[in-house]
Amino acid sequence: MSFTYEYPRAAVAVDCVVFGLDEVDLKVLLIQRRLQPFQHAWALPGGFVHVDETLDVAARRELAEEAGVTDIYLEQLYTFGALDRDPRERVVTVAYFALAKLSDHRIRAATDAMGVGWFSLDELPKLAFDHAEVVDTARDRLRGKVRYAPVGFELLPPRFSLTQLQRLYEIILGTDLDKRNFRKKILAMDLIVETDEVEQNVRHRAARLYRFDRRKYDRLAKHGFSFAI
Repeated sequence: MSFTYEYPRAAVAVDCVVFGLDEVDLKVLLIQRRLQPFQHAWALPGGFVHVDETLDVAARRELAEEAGVTDIYLEQLYTFGALDRDPRERVVTVAYFALAKLSDHRIRAATDAMGVGWFSLDELPKLAFDHAEVVDTARDRLRGKVRYAPVGFELLPPRFSLTQLQRLYEIILGTDLDKRNFRKKILAMDLIVETDEVEQNVRHRAARLYRFDRRKYDRLAKHGFSFAI
């Protein structure tokens, strides 16, 4: 037996906050809108959810279509539903939080995006809709999550130095960390493996490179292992 409910419905959208990291600061991926509303303004990659797709599929589709970004760490962040957040109609957006290695992605503008670029998190242009609030929420999530989950490794190259790892945490958390204590804590968890490689093309003494042992972490996590920085 079928049922039909006749009442006004809100449209559902997805928006994605994609973070990347260079040696200086944390970056956010933005697209420049081709269409109204907010034509030419910068915004988060995103769009309306199709009736035949899940939220996760919609988020990944929009990232691929608008910015050429695929195969990245992605998780649901929060739902934003202010009545006036979109001037076109009643739109509820499900925001996503994503992490990308800058070197892994050659971004390109497509579909309804006329431009795409990485912007410093601390120097963002004025954003369309309520996307500034969405970015702030994602920043808070990232700062909290790096302390209890190894998501930070998603921002680093496969091989990294301990200095690079510490710098990642300092940039995300916005504070200086004691070098000796940080390294002691990281090495004590026994989740990074020393490789035979060293840094290349550096002016200082080349540091040893490490890799994150994802399989070991997943195995330990099943038995209640606690990652903590």
